[in-house]
Amino acid sequence: MTCATPIQKKSIRFRARSFVAFTLTPEAPLSDWLQDLDQWVGNSPGFFAGRPVVLDLNMLKPLADEIAGLIAELGERGIRVYAIEADSDTTLGADLPPRLTGAKEAMGDALLMQQPEQNEKAAAQPKVKEPQSPSSLMIKSPIRSGQSIIHPHGDVIVLGSVASGSEIIAGGSIHVYGTLRGRASAGAQGNAGARIFCRKNEAELLSVDGWYCTAEEMEPSSRGRTIQAFLENDVLRIASFA
Repeated sequence: MTCATPIQKKSIRFRARSFVAFTLTPEAPLSDWLQDLDQWVGNSPGFFAGRPVVLDLNMLKPLADEIAGLIAELGERGIRVYAIEADSDTTLGADLPPRLTGAKEAMGDALLMQQPEQNEKAAAQPKVKEPQSPSSLMIKSPIRSGQSIIHPHGDVIVLGSVASGSEIIAGGSIHVYGTLRGRASAGAQGNAGARIFCRKNEAELLSVDGWYCTAEEMEPSSRGRTIQAFLENDVLRIASFA
């Protein structure tokens, strides 16, 4: 007679994991806000592809049926809403993304976001951790197309060049000692005093504290020059160095 050994079932395992999500905060009039969003998407195609987006409705405060329409509008633009941030008075139907609670601003020294094939190559290489200043991030190698550098609590310093199709997002200022061909957003968490400096301006988009200027809107005299971008009376100025 044989005796079967009892099979031990593994318990379900839950783990907490943090992800970086971009927040969209629509404002009234919604038609104007969507028009501005269309301009952004047109100048930065693929920016939201594969990225989680949180829809912050605390300013707009739409009705329940208007929320579904807004999410559909964003979906037509290739923007997928993963969660909604709204006060308890806002009614969310069962067919809408879940309500997000306890959201915090992006933390950490820096996040390097790459295309999947670049992640595989990076994983195969040994990681060397260099000491960094708590308020700045120094990038010693060029930033390639498709890469994103996100440093929410300080300056970003790039010793090389920034390729077209890449981006830098910094809570402080951005310094590029080579050619800037991608997108650069300084003061990303509300720092109106932040600035963007680059040795040669070929940028697709420059932004400070949410105020932005695309390549098509820049003065021809600022292209191919050493420039700084800064806010002056809520107007983004791009000035060439002598």
